[in-house]
Amino acid sequence: MLRPLNGRCTVTLMRSCRPIQVLRVLTLISLLLLLVTLISENRGVMSIANADDQGIQRATITMDSYFYNPKELSVQAGKSVELTLRNVATFTPHTFVLDDPAAGLRIRAEVDAGESQTVRFTPKERGTFVFYCDKKLLFFKSHRERGHEGRLEVR
Repeated sequence: MLRPLNGRCTVTLMRSCRPIQVLRVLTLISLLLLLVTLISENRGVMSIANADDQGIQRATITMDSYFYNPKELSVQAGKSVELTLRNVATFTPHTFVLDDPAAGLRIRAEVDAGESQTVRFTPKERGTFVFYCDKKLLFFKSHRERGHEGRLEVR
């Protein structure tokens, strides 16, 4: 419906549609951000550390809010492993704990926000071992309880 206003015609229907258009645009942007987040996450994908020319299996594990990336890492038994632990969090320090004394795995590294640290070890026993972040704030769930753990498969 058109009506004159100061010698000009305006569409009153368009004025009532603007909030709906804004809502549609915001919904579309939200969906796109969600899609980008889901695509960019590499959770659940097994990463295989292959030995380099020196025989060392090298891999990088990114640490952030309640997750490791990759979440699962596969290495060969009897060969040296060098993990670079990179904490991409803005403020929160994270830990990498891999503690299985029966398998000879006792690793604990604390990495401050924005920092990296390298750990070296040689797994001797085959199996699947859990690594996790043991950080916990008073009265809150620990990072591990919030899902900040992963798996090391020694083959």
